[in-house]
Amino acid sequence: MLIREAAVAGSFYPADPDQLESTIDSFLAPEQAEAEEGDCQSSLLPKALIVPHAGYIYSGSTAASGYRLLAQHRHQIDKVVLLGPAHRVPFQGIALPESKYFLTPLGQVVVDPDAWDTLSQMPFVSQWEVPHQMEHSLEVQLPFLQKLLPSFSIIPLVVGDASEDQVMEILQHYLGKPGVLVIVSTDLSHFRCYQQNKDKDQQTSQLIEQKYFHIKGDQACGSRPLNGLLKLASKENFSVQRLAICNSGDTAGDRSSVVGYGSYAVY
Repeated sequence: MLIREAAVAGSFYPADPDQLESTIDSFLAPEQAEAEEGDCQSSLLPKALIVPHAGYIYSGSTAASGYRLLAQHRHQIDKVVLLGPAHRVPFQGIALPESKYFLTPLGQVVVDPDAWDTLSQMPFVSQWEVPHQMEHSLEVQLPFLQKLLPSFSIIPLVVGDASEDQVMEILQHYLGKPGVLVIVSTDLSHFRCYQQNKDKDQQTSQLIEQKYFHIKGDQACGSRPLNGLLKLASKENFSVQRLAICNSGDTAGDRSSVVGYGSYAVY
């Protein structure tokens, strides 16, 4: 039985289970929601979330503005399709892991055993463990899901050099289906000074809300999975609502060189 071990516990988020639970609870607290401009109070279950993937001290509160929407729907979700960009291993296409479980300090998460039956029909999808081994963009989402959802499986997909049409083809099998939540993991722009980054991210955020599906890599590191979701949202006339936006200079970082984060819900 192949288990994908936690790669960034202790660096991106706490490795101690109690500390990790406490950290997530603090991000999800109602008073945190009240402090976030633009946070959505919709009672609807989103079809998809777009959330960041930095260390929790930098982007955890922004990610929580999306995850908070799941709390009242926790029993309606039993499958989560996770898509994030490849940071460590360059490759063509999209990779589903060979692992049967993903491990975090909060326990094991099962990989949907039927996922490969569907995805193997797509020539651009491979079953390959290597891109997943050290990839943080999917892993950092799991503790939030483990805290919120009583029982769920995941379809974790690392997106390499793939087109928005290829991503969209996958999403057409899952988005909007009963019990299924799609999560696209992306940060926004990187390594500009605070005000330049803030201005650029505001422009990118407007494009995301407009379902513009030609976002560039310097606007969002997860542009490939993001564009696939936005193209499908445009095609199906879904709405995209901004929940929160900030950068590392607003949270725990130096303002001379910052990374941007945004959280959005797709309805």
